[in-house]
Amino acid sequence: MAECIFCKNLPKVLENDLAYAVYDINPLSKGHMLFISKRHFEQIFQAKAKEVEALFDLINKAKMVLDKEHHPDGYNVATNCGSVAGQIVMHAHLHLVPRYKGQDFNVRALVH
Repeated sequence: MAECIFCKNLPKVLENDLAYAVYDINPLSKGHMLFISKRHFEQIFQAKAKEVEALFDLINKAKMVLDKEHHPDGYNVATNCGSVAGQIVMHAHLHLVPRYKGQDFNVRALVH
């Protein structure tokens, strides 16, 4: 999958055996991260149980880091499955978007 941006060696923030996290290059808010399976597959529905567990393990660890560093007031956890749902990068990934009081937020911005 040489064409897939997520299959390239990106600078990782967190990592385990099956998944890794990076900061979103077009963040919706301070601390916006992506959680990506190391195995290439298109949608989260194709993930094996251990991969889902690995992704959410990293999301929980990232939340602790973001709570300490940025003190958000809430979070969105989201994924887009298929181009009709707004998925642009066809490699399964989840978003963790810190939310802050007073922040104007459009859920449609999660498209990619």
